[in-house]
Amino acid sequence: MDKIVMTGMQFFGYHGVFPEENKLGQRYQVDVELHLPLDKPGSSDCIDDTVNYAEAYGIIKTIVEQEVYKLIEALAERIASELLQTYTSINEITVRVLKPHPPVAMFFDGVLVEIHRKRA
Repeated sequence: MDKIVMTGMQFFGYHGVFPEENKLGQRYQVDVELHLPLDKPGSSDCIDDTVNYAEAYGIIKTIVEQEVYKLIEALAERIASELLQTYTSINEITVRVLKPHPPVAMFFDGVLVEIHRKRA
């Protein structure tokens, strides 16, 4: 299956279990892989035959920056659901959400959640 991959998108959101996370917020990184046939847009060279990644970016940005979730698992699920609903040409989607600075007393590069969903 062909795919469009959008990597390293960074947003500022207020997700987390702890009240200070919801108040102070932090940076999140989101990657998505959109699995869909790209032969038609490859031949037609027409934006209407594919997923407009600028629009998809706007959807993701709105979800991450304007909605609030306790878990990044729920955030990833919301992104996947909205993109599958909006773009019927997407057959499968992988969403990765990285929380680089979780408020825990451990030293690592962050916590990453990855989900993979298929159209029902």
